[in-house]
Amino acid sequence: MSTSLANLSVLVSSLSFYAYAASYFLSPYMKSEFKRFNLEKIGLLTVVLQILGATGLLVGLFFNPILSLASLGLSLLMLCGLIVRIRVNDGLLVSLPALFFLLLNLYIFAESLGWGGPA
Repeated sequence: MSTSLANLSVLVSSLSFYAYAASYFLSPYMKSEFKRFNLEKIGLLTVVLQILGATGLLVGLFFNPILSLASLGLSLLMLCGLIVRIRVNDGLLVSLPALFFLLLNLYIFAESLGWGGPA
C-alpha cells in the first residue's frame, strides 16, 4: 500500500482509535455508553481491541499482512458497533462515526490487498 490517501487514512483511523481508547479511561461518558448498551462487561475488551487495531494499522505501514488484519478487525468492530447503535435505536447522526470508521477501515483493507486499483 503506497498511496498518500491510504497512508493518511491509516493515520486518521489509528489516531482516532487511540483517542477513543484514552477517552474510555478519562471520561465517565464512555463507560456510561457501554452501560446504556448493556455491554459494560466488554467495554475494556473493546478498548483493548481498539488499541491493538490502532497499533496494527501503524505497524502495518511497514508490514502489509498486519495492516490487512488490523483494518479487517477494526472494520468488524465498527460493524458490531453500528449494529449495537441500531439495536438501541440511536439516530443516524450518533451512528455516523461507527459507519465512517467501518467504511474507512474497509477502504484500508481493500488497499492493503491491492483492490484499490493502480497507485
